[in-house]
Amino acid sequence: MNYYIVTGASRGLGEAIVKELLNPNNVIIYLSRTSNPAFDELAASKKTAIFFEECDLSDIDQIRAVMKKVFSKIDAKLANKITLINNAGMVDPIKYVGEADEKNIVSAVKLNLLAPMIMSDYFIKESKGYTGQAVIVNITSGAANRPTAGWSTYCSVKAGLNMFTNTIGVEQGERENNVIAIAFSPGIMDTQMQSTIRTADRKDFSSSNQFKEYHEKGLLRAPGFVAHLLIKLLSSSLENGRVYDIKEFI
Repeated sequence: MNYYIVTGASRGLGEAIVKELLNPNNVIIYLSRTSNPAFDELAASKKTAIFFEECDLSDIDQIRAVMKKVFSKIDAKLANKITLINNAGMVDPIKYVGEADEKNIVSAVKLNLLAPMIMSDYFIKESKGYTGQAVIVNITSGAANRPTAGWSTYCSVKAGLNMFTNTIGVEQGERENNVIAIAFSPGIMDTQMQSTIRTADRKDFSSSNQFKEYHEKGLLRAPGFVAHLLIKLLSSSLENGRVYDIKEFI
């Protein structure tokens, strides 16, 4: 049996990942602020066990409690593989430095960086002594490598997430439990995040017209397509600590 923990699964890429994982050999535990009512019927039709845990991952105090609930649903003796997919994220605040609300900055750092760090920390502790395969997937962005005006917070947290992933790879190479951690950059997708980007004021985001053009020209990838490539990647041999880009596979 394979266990998958997916954050931010109520819509977008997270929703597509859950749908891609619907298989009798998988158990899915998804975390988000709201449940996705369609999952129960879909999971039943695919004979897949699925569980929902309500959690606001921008509230750091909730994370360890919800991870304890998650692992109470995992039978390590029956598990061939346990995978944590840190997908939840937000692009806001889209503001130049000096113009953003500090509360929005704090929320973004908590959700995009601190939450996956804390969840990964808990995951690695719980996996000690586990004899199956344990994998952490951090959903990152090309913004981690490219400074973009208006995205100072988003670029910074994704760069931090990449380095965090790199470092887990180095550390686990020295340890016997050897959790595999990777980051995956999905590129531009047709999700709610892209809608948020397109509606940003040009004074806050000078590249807004470029992203509107992506949408108008049909250049945005479908989340289902991205999810399929990600799950296919996870079935292959993974390089610990590596940041994978979807462009490598299309």
